[in-house]
Amino acid sequence: MSASRSFAPAGEAPSAWRIAVIGVTALAVAMGIGRFAFTPLLPLMLRDGSISAGTGAEWAAANYAGYLVGALTASRLSMDPRRGLLLGLLGVALTTLGVGALSTAMLPLGGAVLRTLAGIFSAWTLVYVSSWCLAELAKRGVAHLGAWVYTGVGLGIAAAGVFAWLGGEQSARALWLELGAVASAGALFVRWQLPNGPAAPVPSAPSRTPPSARAAKHRHGLLVACYATFGFGYIIQATFLPAMARQQVSNPLVFGLTWPLFGLAAALSVAGAARWLASWPRRRVWALAQATMALGTALPLATQAMWALALSAVFVGGTFMVATMAGLQLAREYAPDDATPLLARLTVAFAVGQIAGPVLVRVLGPGMWAGRDALFWANALATILLAITALFLLRRPNERHA
Repeated sequence: MSASRSFAPAGEAPSAWRIAVIGVTALAVAMGIGRFAFTPLLPLMLRDGSISAGTGAEWAAANYAGYLVGALTASRLSMDPRRGLLLGLLGVALTTLGVGALSTAMLPLGGAVLRTLAGIFSAWTLVYVSSWCLAELAKRGVAHLGAWVYTGVGLGIAAAGVFAWLGGEQSARALWLELGAVASAGALFVRWQLPNGPAAPVPSAPSRTPPSARAAKHRHGLLVACYATFGFGYIIQATFLPAMARQQVSNPLVFGLTWPLFGLAAALSVAGAARWLASWPRRRVWALAQATMALGTALPLATQAMWALALSAVFVGGTFMVATMAGLQLAREYAPDDATPLLARLTVAFAVGQIAGPVLVRVLGPGMWAGRDALFWANALATILLAITALFLLRRPNERHA
């Protein structure tokens, strides 16, 4: 592939693949590091004594809150999506480096602030990648490549997990700096590859009778509700899985494997869906992902043995990005002329759902309820909601605007 900043003519495959590579890299940095690097580093920070479990929960909540703010502001910022994408990646790199550079005294408060900012920048990146990359690929008549863009999230999670796994004997502070360097390299690569000039217009959707505003709002609302449920459903595992595994095995080379497994499952599942489920209706793909995720959240209800946690990592990690991909692609079908507002609404709903998970665990506290702890009840509620929304999404899966 040419190293030139300019793109090939619109119809040529290398140009389309370059756009996809930009999206993969951006999502790997923004989500794998900006959003989820803290998950595999949390047990190592607890081991080092650099933060407490309570501070860890506050950092997680701060990042989720920042993600919500980013989702709320993404569609309100009047900027070229490419500019927003670069700003998001730069912010992720700087905030990640910043956590590693903080003194021990400033770490609790300063880390929470930086993780809030990282959440904002991550949400901006996701929204702008989805807006710009999918539109550019659709213009070139290769919209199916959009599915491959979302493998970046799983690849980023797996890479961050491998860093924490192989570098588990290092201090967590050193790992934050190393991941910040990786994020910086990713941001520079995207800056180098992005084209200059105005964004390409998106082709008009096939003509059809436009739905009424009220009907469209209702359909979008149902879509948003399913996406919020998905955000709640996956977040317990995405936040606490390595910590749960650490309770079973103290060796970081063992419990640290759960997060790379989670990310690898995410990347492979999206690639598999792009390869074999491209012709399926997006609602059916989403329903399949939501139902499989329900199995993943149900497993720890039966046992927290390592084999069950590993399967949970595969089932949840292997579906959360498929659900993300299908939901965002469906949003582009619902609003082909300008999908950014609906994409932002979905991201807001996702952020609210994922905030609700840790908040529920925090509210229930360390005590036992009917003989079960907070993680059990959070997983039980997630399983029920995921199963209900999977059944809803299966209704009339061939109807694009049902």
